[in-house]
Amino acid sequence: MGDVTTVAAPNGRRRPELAAFLRSRRARVTPADVGMPPGLRRRTPGLRREEVAQLSGVGVTWYTWLEQGRPINASPQVLDAVARTLRLDEPEREHLYHLADVPCELDREALPAEVGPEIQGIIDALDPHPAVVYNGRYDILATNPAYRDLFDIPEIRATGVANVLWTLFTVPEPACPVLFREKELPVMVATLRSEYGRHAGEPAWESFIAKLSEASPYFARLWKTGDVVPPGPRVKTFRHPAVGEIRMTSVSLSINGMPECRIVTYTPNDEESGARTATLREMREKIWA
Repeated sequence: MGDVTTVAAPNGRRRPELAAFLRSRRARVTPADVGMPPGLRRRTPGLRREEVAQLSGVGVTWYTWLEQGRPINASPQVLDAVARTLRLDEPEREHLYHLADVPCELDREALPAEVGPEIQGIIDALDPHPAVVYNGRYDILATNPAYRDLFDIPEIRATGVANVLWTLFTVPEPACPVLFREKELPVMVATLRSEYGRHAGEPAWESFIAKLSEASPYFARLWKTGDVVPPGPRVKTFRHPAVGEIRMTSVSLSINGMPECRIVTYTPNDEESGARTATLREMREKIWA
């Protein structure tokens, strides 16, 4: 497992950093941590190189060269084995991949399903501008009151699914809060597919795609096109039964520590839309009063 074929390193500084990182991680793992006897006359803090190689199922020479920062090939499978031996957490594992110039696939089961109070506080502070936190599948992880104002429609509440794609594709078209569906929904499906590439074959994703395709023939047709686009700023037109059309500019912001999640904020695109957004807020405050 692993070879000593050398490769050209695209970033000469990464290899010395890789060497230092591996040495520091090896030094903190004791033989007892991995079920090995401590042995006599151990001068090495933590595990020896040959012990890491043995526990990882790789050659001693290969691991030694890796830890020396030599430009050698490293596969994801080998790096995963080393990461397990060195008891790396997810950020450390991602850092190891980066230093070794190997694309990193995160542990999808570890992705967050909700936000903490800090992120909730940020989007709440954006009120009266609508804001929401989506993951790559458009699951709704958090909203602020202004966003809920925009989507507070009985047909949407009736779906019982906290996913904006499910909402937009399954509510009756007259109740859909997004106007110009033929323009907006293909972009959203193409954005979904750009994230799907990282999750193809995962049960949760495959089930979601299959169920939404069954519930919405329109989604099924768009999905089959194979179009892909990344998230980006757009001007969208919403409609609300109480105030009419509202034109908003949406902007996506990534969130540190929450892979594949983003805050999407909406700001009125003109004075009329701003006034209608304010009216929705006034209606909400009267209800709360």
